[in-house]
Amino acid sequence: MRIDFLFWRECPSHPEARALLREVMEERGVEAEVVEREVLTQDEAEELAFPGSPTIRVDGRDVDPGGVGGRPALTCRIYHLPDGRVSPVPSRKQLEEAVS
Repeated sequence: MRIDFLFWRECPSHPEARALLREVMEERGVEAEVVEREVLTQDEAEELAFPGSPTIRVDGRDVDPGGVGGRPALTCRIYHLPDGRVSPVPSRKQLEEAVS
């Protein structure tokens, strides 16, 4: 399993998302390669189809498929939670399902 953690430094929510991802991986006993990449330019955002920070992909699949259609940009991301709310980070449930 490979987990890509893409972020834009100007977005304040990426440390929280990184910590939540680590917690879920530890709780689930998931051993995976986590590749962190800072997205620095708009060109990179477009090349990576980066809908905002943070973006987490497990084996190439976004943990929030509903959010992948956003225009690639250096911006903070909004996650659509299963209960209908929005958040700057994915839910624990979204991460658990993605790494299962």
